[in-house]
Amino acid sequence: MKITFICPHLMDTRSADAMEPLVFAILAGLTPKDIELDFFDERIEPIPIDHNTDLVAMTVGTYTARRAYQISTQFRQRGIPVVMGGLHPSFLPEEALVYADSVVIGDAEEIWGELVQDALQGKLKQVYRQLKQPLLKGVNFDRTIFNGKRYKPLIPVQIGRGCSFACDFCSINAFYGSHVRQRPLEEIIAEIEALESKHILFVDSNLFVDLPKAEELFQALIPLNIRWGGQITLDAVRNAQLLDLMAKSGCFAISIGFESLNKDNLRLMNKEWNLKYNNYDYAIQQFHDRGIIIYANLIFGYDHDTVDSFDITAEFAIQSKFALANLVPLTPTPSSRLYGRLHDENRLIFKRWWLDPAYQYGQATFHPLRMTADELTKGCLHARQKFYKFGSILKRGTKPSANSHNLLNLGVFLAGNLITKRELSYKLGHHLGAKTPLLPRLEDVSLSSVTG
Repeated sequence: MKITFICPHLMDTRSADAMEPLVFAILAGLTPKDIELDFFDERIEPIPIDHNTDLVAMTVGTYTARRAYQISTQFRQRGIPVVMGGLHPSFLPEEALVYADSVVIGDAEEIWGELVQDALQGKLKQVYRQLKQPLLKGVNFDRTIFNGKRYKPLIPVQIGRGCSFACDFCSINAFYGSHVRQRPLEEIIAEIEALESKHILFVDSNLFVDLPKAEELFQALIPLNIRWGGQITLDAVRNAQLLDLMAKSGCFAISIGFESLNKDNLRLMNKEWNLKYNNYDYAIQQFHDRGIIIYANLIFGYDHDTVDSFDITAEFAIQSKFALANLVPLTPTPSSRLYGRLHDENRLIFKRWWLDPAYQYGQATFHPLRMTADELTKGCLHARQKFYKFGSILKRGTKPSANSHNLLNLGVFLAGNLITKRELSYKLGHHLGAKTPLLPRLEDVSLSSVTG
């Protein structure tokens, strides 16, 4: 039997910023050795729709749902069954089953083996549900599935899953709950030691979710002599000694969700704690003083934003010398509290923007309170253009304590800005998926038949 893993892209195009998708390394590690595996990543290569296989398995996010459904249809028309997993099918299994034969709800560790056996017998179930969150001890990341593929030289490593915070716009908490699970430290270190690259990206939502474990991790990383990046929350600045240890362990870049400059917006996000440990300027300085560059996440469209917010925020990002900034319109995703609230307030422009053929990447998907949807779309584009214009890149690149602290930081800064400019210029304004229409295998799937 042959199983083909497919990573769909937002569109049927290639990308310059793709990294190894760890979920497929996990699935490969769970698959019996007598099963033949293939893997295609549409971000870096076209999908051969005429490929011979016995089962297609895809991990699907909300932005890739439309494209995933199109790919599924093409394989199913050839009689090849398709199974989908990931956040989006887990939240909307009834939608995914309109286009796929089977859906995995939740993590796959304790049910993938059963699914493979059912596929061997030609008896795939419609739904495979992870009833409990599996322990992360002994997770086998089989990265041989990535051999020969050209990814960014930053290697992703997973420490744990989940996030203890429940931000209004985020679906992670809805998927995992408030409990955060982490892998045994010795397994993480052994995995890093076995990697050929010394440049690591920890893909966890928040490395500081458990401070004692974070300290143990940073101590263990010091002898490995690696350079790493990761995602943290601003409450990290409360512990200067841990920040020193983080820098000593090889941290050179972090991603932080600043989200908004408006305290009332932060309150709506359930993220007012962002300013609990002093102000943004103080927090930024703590990282720059340690030679750590910052990738800032900033959102527009919450109820207290106005048309003035775009210039104010973009200027703040430039003056703060952020290496990169994600300046995006607020976008409601399935199972987030934000989506439910905007739906109840009748403010959604698209009921399901991820499937709507009229939706374009970067477009506002709801009606803001203090501006029009069109002003939100154009304002975000303006903020991005202002931040990524060459004069801004030059100004931000001359921050010697961070962006040009050393050749590695400077190289990451320059490459990141040029790649981001290129990606945004291509993606913004483009429709999701390919030009082919969505062709459901079923007109509808009963929600009760899926959820039981």
